[in-house]
Amino acid sequence: MGSTLKSMSLLPQTLALLALSLIRILPFAETTSDYSTLVYKNCTSKLVTGSTKSHSESLHSFFEDLISKSSREKFYKTTVGDDNNGISGLFQCRGDLSNNDCYKCMASLPEMSHTLCDKARIQLHGCYVHYEADKFIEERSNFNLLHKICDEKKAAVLGFEEVRDAAFAAVESGVTDGDGYCKENYELMQVIAQCEGGLGACDCGECVRVAAEIAQEECGTSFSGQIYLDSCFISYGYYPDGIPDNLKKGREGSKNNNNTGKLVAIVVGGGAALFIGYVFFMALNRLGKKEDGGLALAEAQDPSRRTHTGRSADA
Repeated sequence: MGSTLKSMSLLPQTLALLALSLIRILPFAETTSDYSTLVYKNCTSKLVTGSTKSHSESLHSFFEDLISKSSREKFYKTTVGDDNNGISGLFQCRGDLSNNDCYKCMASLPEMSHTLCDKARIQLHGCYVHYEADKFIEERSNFNLLHKICDEKKAAVLGFEEVRDAAFAAVESGVTDGDGYCKENYELMQVIAQCEGGLGACDCGECVRVAAEIAQEECGTSFSGQIYLDSCFISYGYYPDGIPDNLKKGREGSKNNNNTGKLVAIVVGGGAALFIGYVFFMALNRLGKKEDGGLALAEAQDPSRRTHTGRSADA
């Protein structure tokens, strides 16, 4: 009985360790990136005197409309205002953002648009907005370079360019076959590409191809790079020690979704095991107390039994 009670005394420690391990797993399932970080902002102002107030009101209505739609849509185009002070534009969130994250990203945009512009584009890590005053709308080129970022750190690894180019080719194919968004984890490289909503599959693939070529030429062997064109972007990162688990989260395909489901199943199953173990421990504990109480009562009623028990122990 003593060895049984000793094993029982270790059970709470085991359960505590199991609970701690589950707690350590959960943050990985909930971790989110800061999608509201500003990447760049372009603003062109040609407003004439006297139109500032009307333009400001139209811009306010424009952002209200976009933000309200961002909790349900990842891409949306609209026009607000009248013929004299109308604003046309759009917003788009990254394909791997949840509706809630898309809304949070879009809600942070008005704070970054203090300057009144007749034409502007504000790009955050997780979303962007582009708008123009109706009377200044110009034809856009899908492949016009808007912004680029190349990491100063260079990779001095044999075969880096081959891996990078293969990853670029994979996302070019992915955006064409999918819905204009693709995240590809290729060996030690992660690449994300996305086209503006509504862009045809062929144009989307061509846009990403052009962006990849610019990344190859401009960024070379940089550890990371971001290329933004009018109608698409491509972003890549090289991780010599392996792609971090938190970066693998999101829409990468069915494989990623299955892994997320497995993680949830492990957590739920572990929680169930923890509860069953606790109930089992409490049952054994109560049984042990009941047996000890019964033995003490019997010895109190029959002193000779207590003496016999003591002699047996001495023997």
